[in-house]
Amino acid sequence: MAEDFLRRWSRLKHEQAAQKPAEKQPLEKKEAETPSALPPVDKLTPDADFTGFMRPKVEDALRRAALKKLFSDPHFNIPDPFEAYSGDWTGGEPIPPEMLATLNQAKTLLFDKQHAPEKEQAEAQETIEEKPEGKLEEKPKLEEKADEPRRQDA
Repeated sequence: MAEDFLRRWSRLKHEQAAQKPAEKQPLEKKEAETPSALPPVDKLTPDADFTGFMRPKVEDALRRAALKKLFSDPHFNIPDPFEAYSGDWTGGEPIPPEMLATLNQAKTLLFDKQHAPEKEQAEAQETIEEKPEGKLEEKPKLEEKADEPRRQDA
């Protein structure tokens, strides 16, 4: 009984294999004709049908040329206004000096450095005025503020 089943299976396989090449030939001719039936890439417009260029039998160079032609349309060059990274955020309005003066970070970083030379000169003049005539001049030492970051040894 096993031999009958195997013989029958083998016979059917051979029959199917003999029928398939006859059916494949017309399909191969149609697929071979498709690239020549495609419109020239130079005459494509954004409204043209690009589905023929997406078939697997079309060469990659031809497909890329068609897609390049499609995406060269200015319609695709408009940035999305809702995309966070599509805008130019470098040109903003600067913070007004009045608001900048109220920020704690700006007070310590910007305004103390601008007024530091004036403070040093004022302290130097105070020490010169208070200095007795008999002593040598000493350079004033700047006091470090407690809330300023210091350099740490590594």
